[in-house]
Parts: sequence; C-alpha cells; structure tokens
Amino acid sequence: MGELPEIGGLAALWQWTTGDDRITVAVVDGLVDKAHPVLAGARLTQLLDVWPGRDVAGRKAMHGTAVAGVLFGRHDGPAPGIAPSCRAVSVPVFAEQSRTSQLDLARAIELAADAGAHIVNISGGQLAGPGEAEDVLARAVRRCREQGVLVVAAAGNDGCLCDHVPAALDGVLAVGACDEHGQPLPSSNFGPGSRRQGLLAPGENVRVAVPGGATGRMSGTSLAAPVVAGVAALLLSLHLRRGRKPDPLAVGELLLATADRCIPPPGSTDAAACVRYLNGTLNITKAVNAVTTTSASASAFSPVLGSVGEDVLGGVVASCPDSDTAGCGCAADPAPAPETAVTVSSIRTAPTSAPSPVPSAVPSAAAGDERAGVTVSADAAGPAPRRLVYALGTLGYDFGTEARRDTFKQLMPPVEVEGISLPANPYDPRQMVDYLRESPSEARPLIWTLNLDLTPIYAIEPVGGYGPGVYDRLVEFLDRQQKADDDPDFVDRVSVPGMLPGRTVRLFNGQHVPVIEINLTRGLYGWSVASLADALVADCGVPEHNQRTSRSDGRHDHDDDGRLADAVADFLQRIYYDLRNFGATSRDRALNFAATNAVQARETLKEALGRGMALQDIETEKSPYGRPDSDCWDVKLRFFDPENGKRAKRVYRFTIDVKDVLPVTLGPVRSWPEA
Repeated sequence: MGELPEIGGLAALWQWTTGDDRITVAVVDGLVDKAHPVLAGARLTQLLDVWPGRDVAGRKAMHGTAVAGVLFGRHDGPAPGIAPSCRAVSVPVFAEQSRTSQLDLARAIELAADAGAHIVNISGGQLAGPGEAEDVLARAVRRCREQGVLVVAAAGNDGCLCDHVPAALDGVLAVGACDEHGQPLPSSNFGPGSRRQGLLAPGENVRVAVPGGATGRMSGTSLAAPVVAGVAALLLSLHLRRGRKPDPLAVGELLLATADRCIPPPGSTDAAACVRYLNGTLNITKAVNAVTTTSASASAFSPVLGSVGEDVLGGVVASCPDSDTAGCGCAADPAPAPETAVTVSSIRTAPTSAPSPVPSAVPSAAAGDERAGVTVSADAAGPAPRRLVYALGTLGYDFGTEARRDTFKQLMPPVEVEGISLPANPYDPRQMVDYLRESPSEARPLIWTLNLDLTPIYAIEPVGGYGPGVYDRLVEFLDRQQKADDDPDFVDRVSVPGMLPGRTVRLFNGQHVPVIEINLTRGLYGWSVASLADALVADCGVPEHNQRTSRSDGRHDHDDDGRLADAVADFLQRIYYDLRNFGATSRDRALNFAATNAVQARETLKEALGRGMALQDIETEKSPYGRPDSDCWDVKLRFFDPENGKRAKRVYRFTIDVKDVLPVTLGPVRSWPEA
C-alpha cells in the first residue's frame, strides 16, 4: 500500500471533508519538526514547556514527525495526511537520551486533554497487561473518557499474544497494523486487551515525513494508530458539518462496530485463526455511511449499524491466515517499576525505500507565518508560557550527578555510631537535615523534589527574595517527615503552590522532571492526616478524650467525634490516593486545595454524618458562576445512607477560584438532596 490516499473509502471521505479546525487531535509522541514542508499550513501547537530537548534530529523526533505527518500532512505535498484541516497539538513526551515512564505518559495525556483535544493519539506504550498499568496512567485515561476524549493507542510491535498499555486499558481504542490486503503484519500485537477494544488499520510501508524536509517509508502500529485517529477526526468534522455536537467516544465505538470481521477459512471453525485480527479491519465506507445516513444521536449508533448491509456498502472482508496463531507464546512481563521506560511503538523502515527529495516548490512554514496558520506555544528562541500548579505529595531530594553527591559526602561531618566515626551518608535524610541546619546555604545545590508514591513528579526551586525562607521551610518539612507517626510534629503531606516556568531538571537516575518555581512561603504547608483530622474535630469544641471514640451498636450518634475524625481522614486519604494528580490543571488545583482547606470540608462532613450518611464520591466540575476574570470550580461531595439504599443522597458543593497561585474559596457551602 504505502500511499494513504489508496486506503479504501478515504478518498470518498475526503470529498466530504478534510477536517475542521474546531476538531483538535493531540500527538503524544516525540518532538515534531514543525518546519517540515509536509506540515506547512498545519494548525500546530507544541506544548514544550515541561519536556526536555528541542532537537529534531534524533530517532524519537523522527517518530513524532512521522506520526504527525500521517495525521496532518498537506494534500498538495509529498506525503498527504488523513486530516490536514484539523487542529494539531504536539506533546513531545519521548525525548532523546531520556527514559519515559508511565507517569510521564500520564502527564502528557492530561496536558493534551487540558489543551482541548478531542482525540489523543499515542503511538507508543509499554509491554504490560491492563492490571499492570500504573494507577496514575489508568486514571489519566479514565479522566479522558469522563471528559469525552477519545484515546487512540498503538497495540505494539512485539508480534505476540501480549498486551501493551495504554492500548489495553479500558476505554482506549487500540490499533494493530495490517498490509494493503488486510492481513495483519507479523509484528502487530494481539493480546486480549487489544482484541477486546481494537481493530486493524493500514500500517505497512507508509510514506511519512522525515525531519529535515525528506520523506521515507515506515511500517508498524505506530503508523496505523494515526490513520484511525485521523479518520475519527474526519467523522467528528462530519458531525459539525451536519450541525451535531462532536462525540469522540461514540465515533470510537462506531469504528469498532463497523470494522470488517474476520471470517475463518473455509472448513475451519477455529476462532484462533482470527485472533490476530482483533475486532476486525477498519472500514471507512461503513463508518461514513453510518454518520451521513442518519441524524441520530450518538447513543443510537448501534441500531443504525444493524441496518447497514455489507453487500450494499461494499468494503473488503479480511481474509485469515492459514496457520493457528493462538500459541504464539509471549511471556507476560512482570509489573513495571515506576522508573520503567515507556517506549515509542517500534517502526520498521523499509530497506528498499530511500527518502525521496521534497520538491523545492513546497514552501516551509515559519513559526510566525500567519498565512501558514502555525501557532506555537513555546519556541526554542523564546520563553515558554508560565502555568500555575498546586500539587500535593511528599518531599525528597536528589543530587543530579555523582560529583554533586560526592561533594555532599565530603562536606558533611562524620557520624559517631557506638564510638566509631563513620563517613556521612548523604542519602540519610536525618543526616542531611542536621547538615543543612548547620549550613543553610547548602540547601540550594540540592534538587528538592515533590514525590507521588516515591516517584518524583516535580523539582522545587525557590526563587526571589523569599527564597531563603522557602528553603528553611523545605528543610523543616523534611525533618518532620522523619518523625514517628504519632508525633504531633509528624508530616506526611506537603502542598506546593507555584509556577511552571517551562524548564526541566535531570535527576540522578536520568529522569527529567518539570521545575516548580516558588517565590513565597504562602500556601507551602505540611501536615499529617491524623493530626489534621483531630485538629479539625478539636476546632469544633470537642473534648480531646472523645475524639477517637467509636460505637459498636451501629447507631448514629451526632456527637460521635471519633467518627468525624475518621471521616475527615477518609476524605483526605481519598484525595491523596484515589484522586491523586499532578496539580497542573485547574480542576486538579481546585481538588488539591479542597484537601488543604479541610476546615470547610469538615463542616460538610459533620453535617452529613449527623444525618447518618457516608461519603460516596468526590466530583470537580467547572462552576457556572464566577467573578470576572476568574477560574472557578465546584467541588461536590456526594453522601449516601449505608443502611438505607432507597434514601435520597445528599450533595454538598463549595466553589474554589484557582485564578491565583494560591486558590481561594468563594461563598458558603450549598447542599441539596439527590435521588
């Protein structure tokens, strides 16, 4: 195949639309060569403010540019793309000389969704089953689904009966690769997760853009995924053309429902013969007919598809291999550690296809060329935009290099243990705290980190005239984290408000993390769950000896203050673990501030418990009300009666404005029953 216009049904779809700039597709991949002639005129925004590197000459940049070209390549250029008129967002999570973790990938997915993407294309991932995916990645995908964002991910190119995340996660549209005849490529994965929610698309010898202005040919699921993402974007554009609201999730289901199913070879009843075909092969004609022959809502797609006749619509029915592929035998990988790298899905460059020159008549789009329509959020020649962050976690520190670590080891005084003088251990937080107390200026050479479950997610950098005060507070919190759990001064959580200046820091293990700049101590708090819960109960005027009482008879007691303390602790733990996040979006900043502003939550919990109710869930949504030039979000706590399932639920709502570095609550708590 090789040429995208030859994909069955695509040329006819282009007669309807080549995309709409109101539809946004995000490319979570390597850096994109936005100056490539293939992308001239693309409405491309690059989010470069939290990722290292600006070099488009490496292998991962070649991968990112190839994927972007398949999606957005101009039709009068050497490598036409699927949806050139749609808006593009590039989130370069894969960088040269850097490992990408599932945590990094989760951050990129959330940034893409926050940038307004309808579709997120991920031509990469990690060899693992859905149950082995890190919680932060699964939650990022789940949030996309809740926001109506379609995630399209490559199934991987290991050629085995194995899964790849995020492709195998619930709600993701997984994509395997096939040749021009609809036969699966031998390298395309076919694990149970991909078969549950995946389909095949052309991905062999696809002509792609190569950084520097050339084109080449590549194969693999990395190229099949953007084909599906591009077709989904075109179908969403048809939604707009027909006056309907775009529904990315419904389009994803539609592509699965209209895929050509594999038919076992004649005389064979073994379903294993079709295992490599996932749910079937992409059929653009069926999908377009389903959209254009009805004005039904997204929820009515299924009955519409039931009336679509294959003999009327045409389309290629995939044929099956003669051999049984069920016993391919890919051993399951162990659950990845937090630092395990996530890689781009492998791509194979066709050995017989040399890059072809680009005609000189094709212009290159400059960054500021309004005619080309290219918009860039950050450029190597200028500073990146500064964004607010309000994150929760635990404090840590890092040295960055062996030389800096050894410097601390030599400067720190030796430790006396049972009369024996031992060299200092810079990795011992207690020794480090003692040293920093004696030498406060040494706090600056350290890389202070904010950790989520022992994994660094940010580097904390105090700036400005109040920087020394911020360092003092960091040392204090690090000291208090080492105390016993029942010590009143113990700290197990800190809140960090600041700005993301668009820089990263390389840690000792090679991980790059974004920098948070802090110029004030305001909002830099530390606390423990138990002490905060007890303090909130005590603030209600409750005698201290009653704060941890409990009842065994199951009856509700409005003065059962132990239950109130436990409920406050449960509320905080719910945010820390079940709803943990990066604190970089407005929604997450409001949620995190709700945890630090637990006094307001306490009044809600106290009233709900007085009604004999228990916390069911926590929701955050954009507030319909707000002051001028504000960014207001409603945090809603929903309670239920654990002893009476027919009783109406109770919703409590308070509003938080996250416009400033330190959020602020607005107005009183509102409450109402909910059936």
